Amino acid sequence: MMKAIDNFLDRITMYRLVLYGLIGLVIIAMLFGFFDMLPYSPGAILFSASFLLFVSLITNGIFARVFEAPTNIESAYITALILALIVTPFQGAQDLPMLFWAAVLAMASKYILAINRKHIFNPVAIAVALTALWLNDSASWWIGTTTMMPFVVVLGLLIVRKIRHEAMVISFFIVAFLTQEIFTLTQGGNIIATIQTLILHSSLLFFAFIMLTEPFTTPPTKELRIFYGGIVGFLFSPLIHLGSFYWSPELALVTGNIFSYLVSPKLKLYLHAQEKVHYGEDIIDFIFAPTTSRTNFAPGQYMEWTLPHQDTDSRGNRRYFTVASSPTEDSIHLGIKFYPQGSSFKKALIAMDEKTPIVAGNVAGDFTLPNDPKTKLVFIAGGIGVTPFRSMIKYCIDKKEERPIVLFYANKVISEFAYTDIFEQAEKIGIKTVYALTDTHSVPKDWHGKVGRITSEMIKEEVPDFMERFFYLSGPHPMVTGYEETLREMGVPLTHIKKDFFPGYV
Repeated sequence: MMKAIDNFLDRITMYRLVLYGLIGLVIIAMLFGFFDMLPYSPGAILFSASFLLFVSLITNGIFARVFEAPTNIESAYITALILALIVTPFQGAQDLPMLFWAAVLAMASKYILAINRKHIFNPVAIAVALTALWLNDSASWWIGTTTMMPFVVVLGLLIVRKIRHEAMVISFFIVAFLTQEIFTLTQGGNIIATIQTLILHSSLLFFAFIMLTEPFTTPPTKELRIFYGGIVGFLFSPLIHLGSFYWSPELALVTGNIFSYLVSPKLKLYLHAQEKVHYGEDIIDFIFAPTTSRTNFAPGQYMEWTLPHQDTDSRGNRRYFTVASSPTEDSIHLGIKFYPQGSSFKKALIAMDEKTPIVAGNVAGDFTLPNDPKTKLVFIAGGIGVTPFRSMIKYCIDKKEERPIVLFYANKVISEFAYTDIFEQAEKIGIKTVYALTDTHSVPKDWHGKVGRITSEMIKEEVPDFMERFFYLSGPHPMVTGYEETLREMGVPLTHIKKDFFPGYV
């Protein structure tokens, strides 16, 4: 079952998953409204959603033009639909100011409340927080009902599985429940009734699954995300206050966003392709011109890349790719594998010239070198999964940092081995590379590497002290899970296996 779910999630980007899920929630809410299972008519829900979409798109276009930034229509859709699900549906002309300003402020926050082109606050949260202060009209979070709960949970679990932020969401739930229970006990309330209300009749689930997980305003590493989830979970309780000032869900998230911004890299780059290096028929290393911005990221981390283009397919105009370069380099490297039935994004990437801008930001990922340089490591890479290892090894070379590393690098044909010049340089600082050709019919006579897939016997032969080492796995999802099973069968503890992950290869 989980394999089928993962296969589905691998074929869709995170943003499209959220977008389609939100559209589904709006349609379901309209159906329930038609059958009087919700207190709002289908017409009211549809009007609110349409009005918010219209205002959001217009406002986003205006600010993008003023700030000379690429427009992201997909983001505007998602923001408008979230607003449609938390702001009370249209009941009369008196509701128009709230709907209008919520959309305008959400879009404006992405451009105005930003530092170095990186926005600080969740757009929806800051918008409804400002309307509450300015218009004295706050979000009702009407999506938080028993009727809508099953659909919110299904979408939420898919999103969390897609982005692998389970720990952050669990941290939020644990702290939110504990905080609410403690306050309930001290006030002599009914704990069971409080928990039922929190789950069935509040914004808790939609807030956690849809709002908390927004990628641009969450911290970059697992440990920081757990802490972030706990902060927001504590402030989520309606009983938390400073004097007469009480936190609301949106203010809890806005407060958490400030923490996230302080602990996150502030990197957002507007890049232009300087060179394209081809490896084999379908692997390209894009080298982007040096930028004046400080490249503040850790070797092995990934970034979100946005490339606006025409005729965008269902997978959208944003992708997550590991940065192949080291932060010690002036240029940014991006290694990509292309497929015959590639997405519109990758086709636009191939076609881009020196004048085409691409935006890179939202640095994240825990697939990084350990702090102790004496830690023994084994890297296993399949295909273009070698990109984080290129980043790490180049960093070690530039820093003259000797680490006990053995890299196993497998490809079908010899022409697809990328960055071999870097790996040859790494031999001078004691980093060893073992190449393996998996297509036994394409092995040249002068080949000095291994033949066949990387096996337990190959690992034991090349790394006799493998039980003392930590293993880093990077490549297509089936390859990573396959090698994880192999290592477990060899007796390698799960705590010694680190897997690369970013939200999608598609």
